[in-house]
Amino acid sequence: MAYLPRPRLQAILEQSLSSCTSTILSARAGTGKTSLAIDFAENSGRAVAWYKVDAPDSELLIFFRYLIASISKQRPGFGGGALLPLLWSATPGRMPLVAEAFVYELEREAGKPLLIVIEDLHLVCDVEWLVPFFSRLLPLLPSDVHLLITSRTMPPAPLWRLRSKQTLSVIDEETLCFTKEEAISLFESYDLSREQACIALDHSHGRAAALTSLAATLHELESEPASGAAPVSLGNRPSVVVAHKLQASQDE
Repeated sequence: MAYLPRPRLQAILEQSLSSCTSTILSARAGTGKTSLAIDFAENSGRAVAWYKVDAPDSELLIFFRYLIASISKQRPGFGGGALLPLLWSATPGRMPLVAEAFVYELEREAGKPLLIVIEDLHLVCDVEWLVPFFSRLLPLLPSDVHLLITSRTMPPAPLWRLRSKQTLSVIDEETLCFTKEEAISLFESYDLSREQACIALDHSHGRAAALTSLAATLHELESEPASGAAPVSLGNRPSVVVAHKLQASQDE
């Protein structure tokens, strides 16, 4: 899917970077979480440690093995101290100690400011150790480290409460949705009209994948050589082809 830079959301992320230790992008599939995270990471000026969670990573040692590996690429030596021995015997009740060791090693291996991205954390949100670990970790993160999480679900309540302490910033689906002005800019990049953008915005409810798919489909249809053919219009209802694209993008 083509990506249109979104200064409005970038500004929110920049503010979070300067005022909080962590940010969660929380919304359903197809809302542009990953594209936004990639764009922000590439332009953050920070070293980036990226960990994409898979369902089997709910096993504590597997999760931390991959997380430590991603961070050690940017901060060699991270994970080589007391952290690993603690993990071998970790229980949910001891996760605050793991978080403290995690922070200690981030500080010990300090280097270029670091952005840690954990993608699709919702896949492991039900595990017992997650809330005790992150509840302790987020308030303690060093000033040169920021944690960016993407998730299809809202964070568990204990993490949600960290918003009031200016530790956690949550960017939800309503915020991620395209505004009218953003939709028009997107459609203009495909040489499409403002009217088409407004109708597509209504059909897609502002979700990034659906809106971009509609723009690409309309552009393709209008680009097909057809003598005397009128421009494609969504009208009050999308065409069969466009409707199919819309449904497919919403199901992603």
